[in-house]
Amino acid sequence: MHQLVYLLVYPILWFTSLLPMRLLYIKSDILAFIVYRIVGYRKKVVLDNLQLVFPEKSEQERKKIARKFYTHLCDIIFETIKYLTISEKEARKRFKYINLDLIEDLYAKNRSVLLLCGHYSSWEWSGILKNQIQYKGLGVYKRLQNKAADRLIRKIRGRFDAEIVSNRKIYGKLYRLSKENVLTLTLVLADQTPKPGAFKHRDTFMGIDVPVFTGSEEIAKKLDFASVYLKVVKVKRGFYEASFVLLAEDPTKYPDYTITRAFLDEIEKQIHSAPENYLWSHKRWKLRN
Repeated sequence: MHQLVYLLVYPILWFTSLLPMRLLYIKSDILAFIVYRIVGYRKKVVLDNLQLVFPEKSEQERKKIARKFYTHLCDIIFETIKYLTISEKEARKRFKYINLDLIEDLYAKNRSVLLLCGHYSSWEWSGILKNQIQYKGLGVYKRLQNKAADRLIRKIRGRFDAEIVSNRKIYGKLYRLSKENVLTLTLVLADQTPKPGAFKHRDTFMGIDVPVFTGSEEIAKKLDFASVYLKVVKVKRGFYEASFVLLAEDPTKYPDYTITRAFLDEIEKQIHSAPENYLWSHKRWKLRN
């Protein structure tokens, strides 16, 4: 059944991805209106999250952020579909890396890298990095229960030769590659919500005490990988600039959880600067104290 769904849905998405970006953004505007105004998809979650994080803002200010968020969310959906057929030339034009010298310097020092990012701005187009670096590129994802959706997301994220590995298998994969002296750069979405009872540390995120994901820091310390934050800024609709912020070149020298804190500090600064570009539809603060 999942295979049949994939065979039916994939051609529709593929042909949709062939449309020019300007037409995809028209579709995005229509979808955003439907999702926000008519369906109200997770609207209460979004507004509750915004009220929790920005209590100092007025209700109208928070609703304005919410409207902009839904536009951005729908843009991400169609940008992800576009990734199925976008040329490397156009992808590099729309998603630019501006300080690759930092990554090149780490490579020269024989350092593998964990590249930490959050659900902010654009993360789906970040895979274009693979063809601009000497590292073996990997991306971590959480396996989806729906096999058709899982196959599709792997296909999209692995478009430019990045190897997509499930979060359950990534440590073993990186351990084996390190023993083979293969330098790797691995992209991790590190602002996930840990499962109840399965976390080791709490900290504040946007001023709210919550469990935080520490797996990236633990892997960095065990394998002695440099930790780098991927800072993605939305320049304008459909165009992004990504830069690298070094969190820890030698993670073993840092006290526990300070790298995780440094990551949270970086993403918090971005959320404060343009809150509409964060993924407010997830229940990120559901386990708060």
